[in-house]
Amino acid sequence: MASPTQRALAERLNAHFGFYLTHCRLLAQVHSDWQHIEIHEHPQFGRLMRIDGCFMTSERDEFFYHEPMVHLPAIAHPGVRRALIVGGGDGGAAEELLKLPEIERVTLCELDGAVIRLAHEWLPAIHRGAFDDPRLGLQLGDACAFIAATEERFDQIVLDLTDPFGPAVELYTVEFYQACRRILAPGGVVSLHLGSPIHLQNSLQRLHASLQAVFPIVRPYLQYVPLYGTLWCMAMASDTTDPAALSATEVDARITQRGIADLQLYNGAVHQALLAQPNFVRELFAAPTRALHRGDTLADVVNPAELPEITITEG
Repeated sequence: MASPTQRALAERLNAHFGFYLTHCRLLAQVHSDWQHIEIHEHPQFGRLMRIDGCFMTSERDEFFYHEPMVHLPAIAHPGVRRALIVGGGDGGAAEELLKLPEIERVTLCELDGAVIRLAHEWLPAIHRGAFDDPRLGLQLGDACAFIAATEERFDQIVLDLTDPFGPAVELYTVEFYQACRRILAPGGVVSLHLGSPIHLQNSLQRLHASLQAVFPIVRPYLQYVPLYGTLWCMAMASDTTDPAALSATEVDARITQRGIADLQLYNGAVHQALLAQPNFVRELFAAPTRALHRGDTLADVVNPAELPEITITEG
């Protein structure tokens, strides 16, 4: 049995499918103006962050998500020097971008400063000092307003966002992707997550269609993320840069030439594997689908708070 200071945590992925962790010990929590943020300690995952009841990241599995999100597009690019992260308040994406020896500036645009404060204090194994790196600049506030106003151009944009429900839906629309394309430098790359091909098939299709409505090159890629409890899909989009054009040997050569170190997951063979698609995923992307526009919602993405609570009995 868990001690009185420990409890089980569960997240419903949809009405019929979910994921749970036992023996979680609460370390810190904040009800900010925007959301409920928690830091827990867990025997399997170490310290982890939840936001509004959704598992976000953990010390021991964050590289499954952050390395593909950052390095697959970065290695396809001739050399990322200026990057923008939208969301990403845990610092994991920033830490990966700062591994690039040629990087000059990373701007992290996060709506909720409380996420950064909690991550800075409690998740050093994820951000690894990124928040104290002089190459990182913090921009607190609405990403849409920042992107609309900035005259800066970025080689890489990483959309490290919460799930597309509530106000976050706007950051997954054709209009937002058009705004991102405007601030990309020539050859620039955008990466983001599209959700899961297991339980979020309709939204996966619509977000993919939204990217295709804006960018000539869109490459989805798949990765299992332990803390998410399922197969996850990310995508890279660009006007001219195509990660599928690189062989495994070329990827490994670029990693070596650029001096990128401390990678736990990403290499040339993994680059190829990430881009490989099972037949059922190919069929999902080939089906005619309506893009997501401002004011639309995604029927299969539900706020976990709106689903019946899960009761876990530990024996």
